[in-house]
Parts: sequence; C-alpha cells; structure tokens
Amino acid sequence: MAELAPVLTSVEFDEEGYMVDANAWTPEIAEAIAAKLGLELTDRHWVVINFARSEFESIGEAPTLRRITKQTDVNTKELYALFPGGAAKVAAMISGLGKPTGCI
Repeated sequence: MAELAPVLTSVEFDEEGYMVDANAWTPEIAEAIAAKLGLELTDRHWVVINFARSEFESIGEAPTLRRITKQTDVNTKELYALFPGGAAKVAAMISGLGKPTGCI
C-alpha cells in the first residue's frame, strides 16, 4: 500500500477527493485510491471500473448506479458490497472520474 501512495502526488484532486483530470487516470492510480479508501481491488471491482471508464469515454460523465447494474453483470447488492459508502460515488472516485450527477 505504501509504495502506491507516491503515484497520488502526481495527480490533482478536488475538495471531495475526485480527480480533476480524468485523462490522467491509470490503473496504478486506481489501486492507490482504493488502498487509501481501505479497499483491495478484485476482478469484480475491475468490471465496474472498466465499465465506468468506457462510459466516460463514450458520454463524458460517470455512470449512475442504475446504468452500472443494467449494463454489467454486477447487481446492486454486489455493487454496494464492492464499493461501500456510496457505490456509484466510490466507483467513480476509484475510476478517476468526477462525482456522478445522477442519483440512480
């Protein structure tokens, strides 16, 4: 965990902890953000992260919780277990995206 922390000094975050420039994101940054939040990323996390990044590239914003659960094989219960404390928000944060604008 400690060896990942320096990667976070190379990117800018807003006051809520979201990356300012989503294009600066790397998988290593995702691992470091997750570690900072006390999470260890699994293959299931990466399903959501990769989907979120793809959605951002397509539509320019972080996907809502509903969109994640409808477009991936990750259901709502699993999503909340993977990203505790606000599933869509935490997923967006780890994915290097801004705070989701939709609530569901």
